[in-house]
Amino acid sequence: MSAEATNPGNPDTARSRRGLPRPALHGLRRIGRAALLGPAPRGGLPDALEHVAKVHRGHHPHADLAILAKAYTLAESSHRGQMRKSGEPYITHPLAVTLILAELAAETTTLTASLLHDTVEDTEVTLDQVRAEFGAEVRYLVDGVTKLEKVDYGAAAEPETFRKMLVATGHDVRVMSIKLADRLHNMRTLGVMRPEKQVRIAKVTRDVLIPLAERLGVQALKSELEDLVFAILHPEEYAATRRLLRAHADRRDPLAVLAARMRTVLTDAGIDAEVRLRPRHLVSVHRVRRARGELTGADLGRILVLVPEDADCYAVLGELHTCFTPVVSEFKDFIAAPKFNLYQSLHTAVAGEAGEIAETLIRTHQMHRVAEAGVIALGNPYAAPVDGADTPDGERADPTRPGWLSRLLEWQRATPDSDTFWSSLRDDLAQDREITVFCTGDTAPGGRTAGARPVGLPAGSSCVDGAYALHGEDAHRCIGARVNGRLATLSTVLCDGDSLQLLLGPDAAAGPSPEWLDHTRT
Repeated sequence: MSAEATNPGNPDTARSRRGLPRPALHGLRRIGRAALLGPAPRGGLPDALEHVAKVHRGHHPHADLAILAKAYTLAESSHRGQMRKSGEPYITHPLAVTLILAELAAETTTLTASLLHDTVEDTEVTLDQVRAEFGAEVRYLVDGVTKLEKVDYGAAAEPETFRKMLVATGHDVRVMSIKLADRLHNMRTLGVMRPEKQVRIAKVTRDVLIPLAERLGVQALKSELEDLVFAILHPEEYAATRRLLRAHADRRDPLAVLAARMRTVLTDAGIDAEVRLRPRHLVSVHRVRRARGELTGADLGRILVLVPEDADCYAVLGELHTCFTPVVSEFKDFIAAPKFNLYQSLHTAVAGEAGEIAETLIRTHQMHRVAEAGVIALGNPYAAPVDGADTPDGERADPTRPGWLSRLLEWQRATPDSDTFWSSLRDDLAQDREITVFCTGDTAPGGRTAGARPVGLPAGSSCVDGAYALHGEDAHRCIGARVNGRLATLSTVLCDGDSLQLLLGPDAAAGPSPEWLDHTRT
């Protein structure tokens, strides 16, 4: 991935003060020092892997570290003599990428592939060698993130590389997880590059990688990528936002007062809950400032309440709405109807005694892990459940093929030209947002009703799109719909969270109406 060198000018200080999830600097420094000394096994584990192993074992206590040690040994010997632009050994890059993924609780196979992700591209290691030593899964992941050569593809190398990664991601989302972590470390260390190259890489990150991180639910990576892109592409607004945060840093935090009151209320109610302050990242503060104008201290963060079980979320909501003044228009239930990227939470807002408004998120600890790490938190999508256990709540049966990804894959197959693919991909990612529509009681002949379930659709979809997503070719018989309980035309554009009831006619041989083509999104 030809990573860029460490840049001390990156906005690490502000990021750390805001509490954004990122690997500890002492861990990265330790990796750098150990990498300078080579593998140096101690007790079977190279020194450079110690911090990664500690983080990984924190999430996976029974992880087999031998495979990681073997992957590191191959990566270090293969990259030996290669240096980054800062003068650091190149091995510090795959180590840093692996640490990023380890902190997001990635499983061992992903970490193994991340250690090796540049070996095939930049060294003499072959994919056959990777398969022989680490298995077909690791080989697939390494191949998925390996760039295509410019000597073979010329100017089409970058778009064709992304096409290849999308196709690979369609079979295993861990490919894009590694790519996102790789891009994050490269963005953190972009400062030694020429300004024009920084801008070019930042624009690709903004147009392609950040939307993909959003769709895969990897909020921890998406937030930091947004801030790093913000600093490069909008330096004046970035500086102004940092000044705003510094101006509020020494003031009394109204959210801290409200959070303390919430802890007391929930403790008195006998609810086991953890109440945290969640500062907004820089881009989020900038967006809120543009939307609301003058900001108060309460606008610079949100309150996060974590509980053990789903039912506890609603118990917390009841207590907060009883003991504080709720802002009813701010309530959203993403537990009953999760977002397309697996996100689940209750959103509400309550007013304090001084009139300050505190946006509040309520979720379980498992929901929080998925909200931060998205598909990375789901682990190996192909691993069989242990002892026949059911899929954990909040996970899709097949998280590797969400609706938006299937659409992208179908669309890219019909776009063979590289330039058209590249421009259309960026446009599509910029515009395409998925909504969740709750389909309830679809009525068929004889009064039979189907069970209610959430259906993911691209933004701008009509009732016709919903009918085909739910019924396939049986949607040919659709004669009407109710949206949020009211009769609606089939051309009605649906919104996120809408309730949709479809009415099916009795004629099994009915065909679709030609005019439906005028108002379909899918």
